Formats: sequence, C-alpha cells, structure tokens
Amino acid sequence: MSRVAEQLRQARETQHLSLSQVAEITKIRTDHLAALEEGKFEVFPAPVYVRGSVRSYSTLLKLDVPQIMATLESELGQNKRMLEGIPPEPPRGIVDFLMLQLSKMDWKKAVIGLSAVGVFLAITSAYFIWRHYRLADPLKDLKPGLYESTQTLSGQTLPLPAPKK
Repeated sequence: MSRVAEQLRQARETQHLSLSQVAEITKIRTDHLAALEEGKFEVFPAPVYVRGSVRSYSTLLKLDVPQIMATLESELGQNKRMLEGIPPEPPRGIVDFLMLQLSKMDWKKAVIGLSAVGVFLAITSAYFIWRHYRLADPLKDLKPGLYESTQTLSGQTLPLPAPKK
C-alpha cells in the first residue's frame, strides 16, 4: 500500500469521517476516494486527477499538503502509466467545430433572430415585387387594334361621340 493512501485513510478514520461524508464535502466520487485510500491510482484517467484529488482530500483532512504532494510525486514516478500523462486529442474536423458552436447557441435568441431575418426578407421581397409591377407598363404587349363600327348593332351598345371638326 502506498504511503499517501495510508496517511489519507488514517487521517480520515482519526477524524471519524466516512467516505460518503468526505465525498459530499470535497465533491470527489466515493469510488475515487476509496481508490486513493487503497493506492489504486490507475482508476484515474490521468495523473492530474490524482494530484488534484489528493490535494483536496489532504486539505480537508488538514494534513501537511506540500509533504503529501511530494510523497505522491515520488509514488507516481514509480508508476509507468502515470508518467505518460494525457494522450493528445485527435484532430477535429469542421463537423466537430459546427456541432460545438451549435451546442453553445441560445436557441430562444436564435429563433427570434431567424424570425426577424425572415420578416425582413418578406418585407424586402414584397417591396421589390410591388415596385416591379408599379413601374411596369400594362399596355406594353398590347398590339394595335382595329376599330369596328357598331352601327349595325343598334340598341345593344352606346354610340360613339361624333368626331370634332
């Protein structure tokens, strides 16, 4: 068993604290606290989590934090896996970037913004359509017409006024 694990367990038992009480105060999971007290540092994904957890735990127990951390460093130095650190992240693509930005978005504001853009586009489109039809000549495509007399259709239509001389 590691010296750090032993010191942590003894200090906790001396202060009559349970693992669940320590977990509630430090916000460290109970299984991680048990792993620290057993010296099973492999449970943690990286050494930084071990260091942070031991620092919080030893501070709560009012132990000599610098001495505990120095002992922990020597113990972690003996463990090959803990020397490696966090593996590098794989490169991220454009889809990952877009998904991250979408997850950060406030959807209420986005809906309001999109609605405002939609109303603006509708008003702008209506204006340009109205302007097009207002400026268009309705008689532009009308071909010249031929006058036909309606004298033969008396009573059915009104006569045209006589031409002025």
